[in-house]
Amino acid sequence: MSEPDFIRTARTSYDTLAADYADGFRTELDAKPLERAMLAAFAELVRAGGGGPVADIGCGPGHITAHLRRSGLDAFGIDLSPGMIAAARRDNPGLRFEVGSMTGLDLPDGGLGGIVAMYSVIHLPTDRLPSAFAEFHRVLADRGLVLLTFQVGDQPLHKSEMLGRDVDLDYYWRRPETLAAALSEAGFDIVARLVREPVADVEAMDRACLIARKRG
Repeated sequence: MSEPDFIRTARTSYDTLAADYADGFRTELDAKPLERAMLAAFAELVRAGGGGPVADIGCGPGHITAHLRRSGLDAFGIDLSPGMIAAARRDNPGLRFEVGSMTGLDLPDGGLGGIVAMYSVIHLPTDRLPSAFAEFHRVLADRGLVLLTFQVGDQPLHKSEMLGRDVDLDYYWRRPETLAAALSEAGFDIVARLVREPVADVEAMDRACLIARKRG
């Protein structure tokens, strides 16, 4: 089966961005207390549910994976871009990072205690959300947890430049209720949701976070 265009263009674009992206986002959580709070709540919920490995899907340069490990979780990273995985391994020696796609995870059924997908479903076309969330459901243990973060909006956007580099990226901004409904249809119950204002002079859009639990 041929690879969808959106996967190929996203991989190529993030390979191009990898070094600059790692430099620009390595410390991004320092200025985002609400994201840190949601990650802390997620970590506590995973531990309370019995723990288990946690996949940081769309991990980029691995800074979120490292934060999850410092929170006491057995976290590892997965990203579509080999360039991002190389940056993650360089910045975080000793942590596990793998090239892979959320549309077809090379993971066993029911093996994960949690999934974090921070700003990674934003590149999925709407008709691909059900299959991606079905993959999340497949690889999570019963009562396993997923955390999503994303920009809030209604209209898609195409970018041909980012961080001074040529890219070919489509972004799909969505409302929290839209993703909550898609998660529910995939077999998840929403545990928590957060919508916050954009960081002044850094972000242009509201940001949202959802935590959901696999039914079982």
